[in-house]
Amino acid sequence: MNILDRINQLNNERDWTSYKLSEYSGVPQSTISGWYNKNMVPSVATLEKLCKAYGITMAQFFLTSNERLDLTDDQKRLLKEWDILSPKDKERIFTILQWMQEPK
Repeated sequence: MNILDRINQLNNERDWTSYKLSEYSGVPQSTISGWYNKNMVPSVATLEKLCKAYGITMAQFFLTSNERLDLTDDQKRLLKEWDILSPKDKERIFTILQWMQEPK
């Protein structure tokens, strides 16, 4: 799978448009459209922004369907729910996690 196909796959999984991807990643929508119109790929720095928006690592971005990422059932469940959250909701979760780690 090439990089643009992978971006399409991740957008489809989240029901995101290129506009939403732009909004969540901070990458201009014109840049995203340009990749497809000119058959170009994003830079590594831009891929990092996309991965952050998707809530995945670069390693997860490049995993192929026949590769395994060993996770517990709880981790899989958490990641499945995490993937559909907006960046704002993800920040809320981080705030809650930090609060939970504070000494009581």
